Order: sequence, then C-alpha cells, then structure tokens
Amino acid sequence: MKDVFRRLASDFLSTIVFLVIYLATDNVVLATSVAILGAVGQVVWSRVKGQTLGYMTWASLALVIVLGGATLLTNDPRFVLAKPAIGHVAIGAIMLKRGWMLRYLPPIVTQTIPEYAIFAGYAWAALMFALAAGTVAIASTGNMTLWAFYVSVVLIGAKLAAFAIQYAAFRILIGNRLRAAARA
Repeated sequence: MKDVFRRLASDFLSTIVFLVIYLATDNVVLATSVAILGAVGQVVWSRVKGQTLGYMTWASLALVIVLGGATLLTNDPRFVLAKPAIGHVAIGAIMLKRGWMLRYLPPIVTQTIPEYAIFAGYAWAALMFALAAGTVAIASTGNMTLWAFYVSVVLIGAKLAAFAIQYAAFRILIGNRLRAAARA
C-alpha cells in the first residue's frame, strides 16, 4: 500500500508543485515553469537511478510539457488545469475493456458474481469520464480555489465513495448468492 501512495505522489508531483507555487505567488508563468522543470527532473532522476519508465510516465511528461507550454504561451492556467482530465479519460477508456476488473478481485467475487463485477468495471469507466468532464468544466472557469478543491477533495472522494459502495454491494450480493445456494 505504501508503494501505491508513493507512485501516486510521484505521478501527481508536477500538479502539486504547480498548485502550491501558483497559490503562493499568483504567478502562472513561474508555477508552470517550475512544474515543467520538476516533471523533466523526475524523469531524468529516475533514468539516472536506472529505473525503467512506463508508458504512463512518458505520457504524463508529454502532457506536462505540451499543456505547460500552452499555458506559458498564452499565460492561461486552464491548459495545465485540464491535465487531470486527460488522465481520467485515458483510464476510463482502458476500463471499457470487458472484464478488466476481474483480475483485481478475490476469487469469491469472480466465482460468485462475475456479471456484477463486469458491470462494476463499466461503472468505474463512467465515473472516470464524469470526473474528467467535471475537471474540464472546473478548469474552464480558471478558478484556482475551486479547481484545487475539486482535484484534492472531489476526485479522491468520488473514487473512495465508489469503492465503498462497490465493496458493500459485492458483500451483499455474494451473501445472497451463497445463502440461496445453501438453501438449494
């Protein structure tokens, strides 16, 4: 679990750096420049340490450079603010693959309620697309306070709530199926 949080922090470092510097200085050029340099520095440091970098790392770096460059050229933070939406669309598209979730679930789920697990996979994809649309809507306002709240509370809270709902629903459905099988 510790490794998961470390990877998440690493993936969102440029966004966190951008937000902190922008809120502290109200300078979009400075915040974007430091975020781009930080993202490039992360990749260089990882390569120096001999780590292999996955597709998502390179895609994230490209997004930071392209969207950061657009922000620097226009002096408009909305380009950088839209970056999390692109990630959510990409993840949502991956989640559209039928049965993607089955490999992450315990055997009791895959053996007892596979059709619900497949449905849940599509529900997660829909959630990712909805969160991406919300990110674009919030980013288009240019309101940094609202965006900061959205990416730090709403994006995380929605995923935690969805996980809790899925967990409870799966427990109830499995319990019902096992009781029905025992009666039969």
